[in-house]
Amino acid sequence: MKDEESGNRLGSYLRARRELVSPAQAGLPPGGNRRVPGLRREEVALLAGISPDYYLRLERGRDKNPSSQVLESLARVLQLDALERMYLLGLTAARPRTPRRKRSEHVPARVHQLLAHLQIPAFVEGRAFDVLASNPAALALSPRLRPGQNRLRSLLLDPEEQAFQQDWTKATADSVAALRTTIGDDTDDPRFVELVGELALSSQRFRTLWARHDVRSLDGGSTTVRHPVVGELRLHRDKLPVDDVILVVYYPDKDSDSDEKLRLLAALSDAEPIGTAHDRSAAPAG
Repeated sequence: MKDEESGNRLGSYLRARRELVSPAQAGLPPGGNRRVPGLRREEVALLAGISPDYYLRLERGRDKNPSSQVLESLARVLQLDALERMYLLGLTAARPRTPRRKRSEHVPARVHQLLAHLQIPAFVEGRAFDVLASNPAALALSPRLRPGQNRLRSLLLDPEEQAFQQDWTKATADSVAALRTTIGDDTDDPRFVELVGELALSSQRFRTLWARHDVRSLDGGSTTVRHPVVGELRLHRDKLPVDDVILVVYYPDKDSDSDEKLRLLAALSDAEPIGTAHDRSAAPAG
């Protein structure tokens, strides 16, 4: 994280990604006595068609404004996908940063009304994965979906959440990569600084994943969880933007075994009142 703290985000990203590409993946002979994981700097430069000295300047932050052609070549050598390529292009000084007006995250009243009517687990999260509001079905699914909780903190630090996730390894990798994507160039946002600092101190898993510089979209998909009362649940997840926040819903296939189990959970639930929204400026509960 040293390069990131010093502002050399491009160099930090290039180094992290080249360490993940093996010589075989790049079409090079493996060779002997390799002292670095992945590709050497000079190998990246050779494959990208630039001088080793210039590539070294990029990694060390001495040149922060490479041409788009150079970045495209590096993206090809580092085998970046479309999202990772766009992330790389966004790290350079060539793209002017648009100043953001800092606003507290607020859950609109109509979204609270929507949550009250939904019979499936639903909650509202902020950009840093803070839970801002949730409905009784979400709390029946997991008490860690209560307003004031942070989804990433729970995932990495709460043993109950770790047991809840059938594939905790994949869930953590996806979520940390999604956080980096969400942060983008908004690295001085106080909430992001606070969360990344806390997790870096508390979780070895976070430190390992953060150092990879993976970026990923986490808009939707399917997941399997292990509920302590009803057992395994297979659920779809969708994330829907509403103003400055995200509405997250979980739902099963209709008339499936998981559908029946969610209905049972609803019947067993005490139907707790919906939590109130929390502004991002308020400190979330640990």
